[in-house]
Amino acid sequence: MIHDPQRTGAAPEGQGPGERVAKALARAGVASRREVEKLIAGGRVALNGQVLTTPAVKVEPGDILTVDGEVVNEPEPARLFRYHKPVGLVTSHKDPQGRPTVFGALPPGLPRLISVGRLDLNSEGLLLLTNDGGLARALELPETAVLRRYRARAHGRITQEKLDTLKNGITVDGVRYGPIEARLDKVKEGQQGANVWISVTLTEGKNREVRRVLEALGLKVNRLIRLAYGPFALGTLGVGEIEEVGPRVIREQLATHIDPQNLPKGDRPQWTPPKRPAGAARRAPKPPGAAQSEAAAGEAPKKKAYKPGWAKPKIKAGPPRPAKKAKAAKPIDAPRGKAAAPAAARRKAGPARLAAPRPEGRGRRR
Repeated sequence: MIHDPQRTGAAPEGQGPGERVAKALARAGVASRREVEKLIAGGRVALNGQVLTTPAVKVEPGDILTVDGEVVNEPEPARLFRYHKPVGLVTSHKDPQGRPTVFGALPPGLPRLISVGRLDLNSEGLLLLTNDGGLARALELPETAVLRRYRARAHGRITQEKLDTLKNGITVDGVRYGPIEARLDKVKEGQQGANVWISVTLTEGKNREVRRVLEALGLKVNRLIRLAYGPFALGTLGVGEIEEVGPRVIREQLATHIDPQNLPKGDRPQWTPPKRPAGAARRAPKPPGAAQSEAAAGEAPKKKAYKPGWAKPKIKAGPPRPAKKAKAAKPIDAPRGKAAAPAAARRKAGPARLAAPRPEGRGRRR
């Protein structure tokens, strides 16, 4: 059945059966509700073949929604992923400047995802990804007061007393930032000044908030790592790796932020990361035919050079060596002035001479 996409005659605006188009697209993981309104304003959303001009439209069962000409599938239960964003990726699906994006670097087999908040090009660390736009929007709102924890390395000098002034908030270039907790962790003096490590905890997460606030205190941030977002931590997740959060954890931690009909069931994640061969992440693969070319050239294998402080491998114990044969006793030389007897004769005569009886008259005294 084809429905009137604007539905203005059937019921007053915003009423009637069905689900608002912004909510439907957010549940399908296209974007948050606010972003969907921007997509509609840009003429990128169509319902049953007609381009929408207002978000005050409801979608009924059987309707066909498209974004940029692609059909939007039915929404599935909420899913959440932890991703360790590396430096150099833009948190966007498409970048006008052609820079690499987070979603272009994800492995295959994942659903359509959107990010919870953003990390700028030069920031790294934990980035939450979800297929539920409503959940993403709820976690981003300052009213939700979800804690974000960062660790920043900055160039300059500062004291803990000055960092404590951020607990009352600060205004930078006309923008008011709420209370921020900052702790001075480490100070390292260098030839060109000092580098400090600072732990920062906040709840708003405005655009480039950590960098701008610390710059207002006279510091220049040269590295920024997000360690946690709400109850989810970066932990030991490797750079560029992604891991799905289990449905049970989502129900326990985020049930108040998810539509009840969109809560996941079960206990185990649906997606598991592909297994990598042992050592694939640490060693670069050799080009094909490299081993054959080395063998054909007759080159001897290069001896591994050990740097100072490296532990050298222990020598493996081989089979036990055979016991050495005992050397034969050296024959006693004949007295001087007499002809030496042959060696064989001396060996035979030796024991006989020792065993000969003593001559008479030289017996033991009694």
